[in-house]
Amino acid sequence: MRSILVILGFLFVVLGILGMFLPVLPTTPFLLLAAACFARSSTKAHRWLLSHHIFGPPLRQWEKTRTISLRAKVISLLMLNLSIGFSIWMLRNNLPVQMLLVMSALGVSTYLYRLPTSTPKKLTSEKE
Repeated sequence: MRSILVILGFLFVVLGILGMFLPVLPTTPFLLLAAACFARSSTKAHRWLLSHHIFGPPLRQWEKTRTISLRAKVISLLMLNLSIGFSIWMLRNNLPVQMLLVMSALGVSTYLYRLPTSTPKKLTSEKE
């Protein structure tokens, strides 16, 4: 079971990295899944992911406070909607795909919007 979780963890990391460049594929949920898989299977892989210079800080924050920063939320929503908007414009002759993109954007935007946002108080109390 451990080896399956490690394989899934690395698969989720790859999907998360792809999500940084593909408009409909989310990054954050895949990295959270990777961290959960690694936490249950490989302390070395879990430590690597949490110490990664790009992925580590938001994952550590999520593990400690179950929140994301306002900056991360705004950037995520902005990039998601800009990339989906561009995709809709590029596919302007394909109404079914456009509708699928709009529904995906609404779903992911709603999910991101509803995630708890960290406050300076929560972050400073963690440093003490």
